[in-house]
Amino acid sequence: MAEPGVRAPEVAADRRWRLRHLPVLLVASAALAVVAAVVGGVTGGADAALGAAAGVAVTAASYTLTTLVLAWADTVNPQLVLPFGLGLYAAKFTLLGVVMVAVASTGWGGLIPLCLGIAAGVAVWTGVHIWWLTRVHSRRPAS
Repeated sequence: MAEPGVRAPEVAADRRWRLRHLPVLLVASAALAVVAAVVGGVTGGADAALGAAAGVAVTAASYTLTTLVLAWADTVNPQLVLPFGLGLYAAKFTLLGVVMVAVASTGWGGLIPLCLGIAAGVAVWTGVHIWWLTRVHSRRPAS
């Protein structure tokens, strides 16, 4: 049995496993941003189109940052994943709250579509990630 925090040799040899899912998630988010912009534009005009697409982009950027930071922390020492993950979570939600309050104070017409874009981005990212884990990752042959 390996020591805590020490990776099995086959996992340590495959350094890119932590980011293998990222391209699929980014493509899904880009497709969603286009759909969100079109729906926002049709239903609420330019501000709604921009807000909806920006909401999806905010979610994709947030999740991508988390993925990259946690993948890096895991390569340094798996015991860093929890503290970096929690710290990043607190920082991102604080920043998101500040940005949302600032945007709300402007009276911008794209605020509600922005919120809906964030929610849609979360749902699609999570759904595609679950799909990738259960359909793609689970079928990879063991090394």
